[in-house]
Amino acid sequence: MMGRLETQEKLFYRFRIEDHVPQGHLLRRIDWLLDFDAIRQELAALYSHTGRPSVDPELMLRMLLIGYLYGIRSERRLVEEVHLNLAYRWFCKLGLEGQLPDRSTFSKNRHGRFANGDVLRRLFESVVEKCIGFGIVGGTDAAIDGSTIEADANRDRKDAPDAIQRIWSRQEQVQRPVAEYLEKLADAEGTVQSGPKKKPPKYISEIDPEAAWSLKDGPGRFSYETNYLVDTDHGIIVDVEATPARLSQEIVAAKAMLDRSRDRHDFRPDRVAADGSYGTGPFLAWLLKREVTPHVPVLDRQHQTKGKYDISHFQYDPERDSYTCLEGHEMPLRRIKQADRIKSYFAGKDTCGACPIKKACTDAPFRTVTRHMDEEARQAVRDLRDTAAYDESRRRRKKVEMLFAHLKRHLGFKRLRLRGLKGANEEFLLAATAQNLKRLAKMVPC
Repeated sequence: MMGRLETQEKLFYRFRIEDHVPQGHLLRRIDWLLDFDAIRQELAALYSHTGRPSVDPELMLRMLLIGYLYGIRSERRLVEEVHLNLAYRWFCKLGLEGQLPDRSTFSKNRHGRFANGDVLRRLFESVVEKCIGFGIVGGTDAAIDGSTIEADANRDRKDAPDAIQRIWSRQEQVQRPVAEYLEKLADAEGTVQSGPKKKPPKYISEIDPEAAWSLKDGPGRFSYETNYLVDTDHGIIVDVEATPARLSQEIVAAKAMLDRSRDRHDFRPDRVAADGSYGTGPFLAWLLKREVTPHVPVLDRQHQTKGKYDISHFQYDPERDSYTCLEGHEMPLRRIKQADRIKSYFAGKDTCGACPIKKACTDAPFRTVTRHMDEEARQAVRDLRDTAAYDESRRRRKKVEMLFAHLKRHLGFKRLRLRGLKGANEEFLLAATAQNLKRLAKMVPC
């Protein structure tokens, strides 16, 4: 006889969530690793001692971690999933009857309480400290890289900075990312900028002006870049920094991460691997000065001479600080561009004009040879290319690429939901925290 499913409601149930979350569940292992005591002390300053109790900040952080661990990008869907999923309820310490904040309350608390503090970075750093404590951060080999993430900005709502400023001036009230951008512009007025002068961007977004217009991943779009400093022993992310998706910002982020990780975690790698975009003379010299060996391809365009004689055909004399060409003519130092850290050498129009091999050397009235002020550092790094340690560092660097692939493919992190550099930094910190927690839970036995 065929059975029939019948639902009969009982008056009383004996039910414990604890009995229904498997011992090997990811959230159970992560809960064992987390420590919110120090973070709670930092959060105390953000709350009043009077009035009605607010949403528990620990509950907010636990819900956010669930969202990034399981690729739940929508806040509305996150609240629904935590309400329905027993394992999520257990991780959030809610029990069966615990009340969740609604979506609007969740968003308001997230942006109101956490935006002005450094809570999410402290959470990330507490997980890094756990990794160091368990001995899975070697501290000798590191890698640096960045990956672009699309901003939450319509690619068609863009224009030149002056045109966008006129649009904002006609609005009664601008959105938070625009207000923060305008505040930074006001603070920058009258300050002396160090380094080479930068051209204003061709386009900025009307709704997220801190995002950079990027062509890196195909059609143009507004993007931010998540920059990782990774210990390559086990692929632990030691630091993360958000920047607009501009190539020039990668080295700025790299220096910030190396400095911060040294101060916060005493992380002092002996070797750092990176791709060719980090191979500028000043950055290589900066690393060598800090006694860090750069396993980085040198960014070198000195052989791009359109078939003419390249730099190898000219002899440099360090004592006289001059070059000698193939015909034996001296090319003394003529010009220094301090901002670009470039020195120029040439003999002159009269000397080159009478030279029998001029056509093979240059099409200009005279040949100019340029030399980087950090050429000694560049050459020292070039000399490392044929070593076994360099090859090993280049192999280990693939772990950073694997982290970015995991971020986008498994965590669903392909587009930001928050706007502004603060919002990007918040999302990147949470994503890196989730990645470290997954790695830590897999490697450390409970």
